[in-house]
Amino acid sequence: MTTDPRHVYVVPAYGLSPHLDACLSSLRAQTLASRIVVSTSTPSDALAARAAAHGVELHVHGPNRGIGPDWNAALAAAGTALVTLAHQDDTYLPGHAAAVVGAFRTHPGAVLAFTDYRELHGDRLRPLNRTLVVKRIQREIGLLGRDVAASRRAKRAMLRFGNSIPCPAVTLDMAAAPDFRFREDMRTNMDWDAWSRLAEGQGPFLYVRDPLLLHRIHEGSETTACISSGLREREDCEMFEMFWPPAVARVLTRLYAGSYATNR
Repeated sequence: MTTDPRHVYVVPAYGLSPHLDACLSSLRAQTLASRIVVSTSTPSDALAARAAAHGVELHVHGPNRGIGPDWNAALAAAGTALVTLAHQDDTYLPGHAAAVVGAFRTHPGAVLAFTDYRELHGDRLRPLNRTLVVKRIQREIGLLGRDVAASRRAKRAMLRFGNSIPCPAVTLDMAAAPDFRFREDMRTNMDWDAWSRLAEGQGPFLYVRDPLLLHRIHEGSETTACISSGLREREDCEMFEMFWPPAVARVLTRLYAGSYATNR
């Protein structure tokens, strides 16, 4: 099997997800082999056994301070240029690594690449819903049929009406953004904030149109918890205010909240 030493999957693991085995199996089944690391601030014998069973590295850090610090610790554990933060509940189709690494080879200097995705509920593929269709349209507003968003305007266009770039489908080129870190004071919009900051720089965003990620929707996810507590709506408003006047941001926040139903 072909291996690319520049690319690594890092799985930020909190506790012991019942879907971790499926995630790791999908990463091991990639047509382009990559290094795989499980990064955790909640170590256990059971998690260590899972990592050993799949033949992947286990990186332990601490103390547990929340999702933002966990993601930054995962980036630090990567130690390589191309990093995919693979969410422990999600599944990656076999061509994912080859597609994103190939995109970076074609467009050197890009800061991130992301694929399209579909949603899983339980073990079933969910039909396309309004939210997924709207996000695809939003991406096309910036891309205009291309696979590269190079200008600040094009990159911001994919983000100003909501976050259309799915975090677990993103691969970052840390060589192009060596000082990049996620905000640690957010719980749900760290990715939207991150892409918005990266959009201000020179590196293009690359889009792989194939849906190579299966993103799991379930009641125990952090996103679902933030929606229930109202934190998601507050952070959404903060993000919209990065692109719009406060009055417009409040209206967009209320409209955007309508998409939360697809996460329940």
